Amino acid sequence: MLNWFKSIFSAPKPSGPPKTIRLFQTSDATLSKDSITVEQDRWVVDAKEDQTIRLFEIQNPDAEQCLLTYRATMKTEGLAGRAFLEMWCRLPGRGEFFSKGLNQAITGPTDWASYEIPFYLKKGQRPDLIKLNLVIEGRGKVLMKEVQLLKTPLGA
Repeated sequence: MLNWFKSIFSAPKPSGPPKTIRLFQTSDATLSKDSITVEQDRWVVDAKEDQTIRLFEIQNPDAEQCLLTYRATMKTEGLAGRAFLEMWCRLPGRGEFFSKGLNQAITGPTDWASYEIPFYLKKGQRPDLIKLNLVIEGRGKVLMKEVQLLKTPLGA
């Protein structure tokens, strides 16, 4: 009985290694233009107020029955408040659904570290659009690099 209960609430098991859907470079234009600049190999967001920075959109990512992982390496300078990753998946006929990295929110000054958020897609769930954002609640600088979207196939 306990094993059955655990199986209902446990995450699906991977059935293969992760594959990169897209790795973004600073040569890729971000959707938001205000408050974001490129310095060397990174994007720098200088937030003066709460805001959502729209980074990238991936149309028809060829993803189904998998774990999507939005990953970025970030550093903060003088951040008063918090910042976190946010991913939206649009499922045709069903609407938009999100995953927010609230449990990995960063605050204050930090050094470079990797952050990621998951989104599970079941069989038959094929997003036609994925949006990758950075949410900043407060003021300060957030530096980002190595922004990527991965997919890991899941077993049935």
